[in-house]
Amino acid sequence: MMSKQTTVTVIVPCRNETEFINTFVLSVLSQNLDNIRLEIIIADGMSNDGTREKLNNILAKHNQLRVIDNPERTTPSALNHGIRAAQGSIIVRMDVHTEYATDYINQCVDVLQQTGADNVGGAWHANGSGYLQKAIALAFQSPFSSGGAGSHSLSYEGEVDSVYLGCWRKSIFDKVGYFDEELVRNQDDELNLRIKRAGGKIWQSPLIQSRYYPRASLKALFKQYMQYGYWKVRVIQKHKLPASFRHVVPGSFVACLIFLGMMSFFYKPAQLALFSLLCVYLLGTSIATIMACRRLETLRYAAVMPLVFAAYHFGYGYGFLRGAIDFIVFRKFGQKQFVEITRG
Repeated sequence: MMSKQTTVTVIVPCRNETEFINTFVLSVLSQNLDNIRLEIIIADGMSNDGTREKLNNILAKHNQLRVIDNPERTTPSALNHGIRAAQGSIIVRMDVHTEYATDYINQCVDVLQQTGADNVGGAWHANGSGYLQKAIALAFQSPFSSGGAGSHSLSYEGEVDSVYLGCWRKSIFDKVGYFDEELVRNQDDELNLRIKRAGGKIWQSPLIQSRYYPRASLKALFKQYMQYGYWKVRVIQKHKLPASFRHVVPGSFVACLIFLGMMSFFYKPAQLALFSLLCVYLLGTSIATIMACRRLETLRYAAVMPLVFAAYHFGYGYGFLRGAIDFIVFRKFGQKQFVEITRG
């Protein structure tokens, strides 16, 4: 625990969250804090649904809260505005649609100081409130959907490529730069990649606990992972190398299916190769479904899990190929050219 008081700034990107903002802010204000002076900065993306009015009411009662404008209305710009305005020496990112343990901020600060890491966080723990969302959350924790990413493993402690949300010393942004505002998605992965290539360390601890609510429909899940795959291409292009081999697997898989599907009209061995590849994928999906359902000791979600895994894989893979065409083939850059891919 800290021996002297430390100022911690919580930064929250926000836009049109009138239904959830009161509950979220009160949950942050209810955190159990040891020797921490708390500052909460909400970077509002020009909300027009009553969110700002609710925030103004909270402002009158709690002087720890500050609201700043985020006219660009994107997550990386919100984070950068918040970091520049922060008074704290330690930055903790929090999102409105996540539930946090009451010692979340304390644990972030303790792990940051004890490990000497440059960014710390907990596992990306998915939770659901309905049948399909619970199935999506169950698949989210499976190595089959994440490629074995440490951030999806609830018990893992140690170095990782990236963590959920994050906690940093403010000084790290002077060293490696701020979030890349071109990246509507994957801006956290890209920042962590810069930190690691500058000799820094990203650390995950099971003591830092929160619960994330994923998309609640297959269409929304597919679109979300299409965006992740799309912007991952720009990250790889920028750094000339992927952070992990798993980032290129879904795109390669979908590309192989498309290529073999086209070749199968003219070349019979391609038909066998396509059939074999699909059989291997279906076998992997079946095994992953059984392993995931064993965690809950029920097969209740088995019928829908193959579709959920497909939404993860094909969404990301399709987005990756589309990003490769836009960024590499046609050399398109800048947020304004990609409204369609990022909306939703």
